[in-house]
Amino acid sequence: MVRLRLSLALLVLCIPTISRAQLTQLPDAPQPSSALLSTPAESQTPESQIPDVAPALVNYSTSASVASVEDLTGLSFYLDSPTATLIAQSTQGDNHGDPRPKPSHPVALDANGNPIPLNRQQPQRILGFMPNFRSVAGGAVPHAPGWKYNFKIATRQSFDYSSFLFLGLTTISAEGINSHPALGKGADGFYAYLWRGFLDKTDGTYIGAWLLPSLLHEDTRYYAMGDRRSIPIRILYVMSRQVVTRTYGGSQTPNIAGLGGKVLTQVISRYYYPAGSSDFSVLATKFAYASMRDIAFTSVREFYPDIAAHYIRKHREKAAQQAARDAASITPAP
Repeated sequence: MVRLRLSLALLVLCIPTISRAQLTQLPDAPQPSSALLSTPAESQTPESQIPDVAPALVNYSTSASVASVEDLTGLSFYLDSPTATLIAQSTQGDNHGDPRPKPSHPVALDANGNPIPLNRQQPQRILGFMPNFRSVAGGAVPHAPGWKYNFKIATRQSFDYSSFLFLGLTTISAEGINSHPALGKGADGFYAYLWRGFLDKTDGTYIGAWLLPSLLHEDTRYYAMGDRRSIPIRILYVMSRQVVTRTYGGSQTPNIAGLGGKVLTQVISRYYYPAGSSDFSVLATKFAYASMRDIAFTSVREFYPDIAAHYIRKHREKAAQQAARDAASITPAP
């Protein structure tokens, strides 16, 4: 009963946070076209006066549907500022009286000015809520790493609303299975797990994503391999990122920042965990768990764009077929 009350209390606390996060405008999110917001209804041309209704209807319906799906899957949002500057936006307010204004939607471009395929794009959030701030789309121009930039990303990831949701779930799980008996059970045990879990999370993020990478000039962001290679090769690549990363210059180097961050996090945790919870075997288990968690999430970052792109292509096909059927059913005016 106590656990149920704590779960309900945590849910109530998270609802305002989620609401505020949904109202917060992402810095690189595409803005809606002012023309779409300001076009008066009376300025629309009657449908009977529109020439070539069928082709136009097919094109517009497909574009609108695709835009909504890409926004839904999160493939439109990017973190790195240089990537954002390479986004081609349709000109706002430039419809020239077109009764069917096309929706403004960004297209990410690579370093050569070519559009990045959907299956190589990295969204800011996976499935709309999982933070993916430290990934780089294939062929994109990433933001130059450094002390200030790394600190900004580490802070953003540490205090993102989704981090607190996961913290609550892991706290309930750890208290429920009695991971550290010395911390106790019930309300006191829940609180003991909660604040220690928060310190574990933030320590690991700041050490592994800001302090050590900035000191060692290691770029620990994830550069996806994409569908250029086979699935087994990509899986091996994902696992190798635990021990291999990039330097600021782009060459391969041992991932000292990533591994060192996990080790230092466990060393620091000895100062705020009880003696029975900070033995070497317990810390080694936590280190292994953190590594497996990173591999699992990195796998999602590697393969999610393929799944999202497949879904978008299927939706495009269905939208085009439906638009074609709708257009065929329209009888031209005599």
